[in-house]
Amino acid sequence: MSEPIDTRALPPVITCYLAAHQARDLDPALACYTEDAVAVDEGHTYRGRREIRDWLARAASEYTYTIELVSAQRTDDEHYVAVHHLEGDFPGGVADLRFQFTLRDGHIAALVIEP
Repeated sequence: MSEPIDTRALPPVITCYLAAHQARDLDPALACYTEDAVAVDEGHTYRGRREIRDWLARAASEYTYTIELVSAQRTDDEHYVAVHHLEGDFPGGVADLRFQFTLRDGHIAALVIEP
């Protein structure tokens, strides 16, 4: 069961990733992942850093939006959820997304993004 935590209590790799993701800075974002990481977004699965890099490059350029970290949860030392509020020129214009992280050895092994 997840417990709410202060967003400042997220592990450093998650806060670094989120900052790089928000800034659309691909190299620092990619450095947060394990070599064999998996990312899932909008029903698509991206495996390994190469596919994740391609996904991040496309996702970063497709729409213009603002993103705000509004809450966080901790399940255990390896599983965290960061909830973001987005507003922008994407379909619907407003969304709250759950970034569900699985960590391994201080890096992101899996990220699932869903409403």
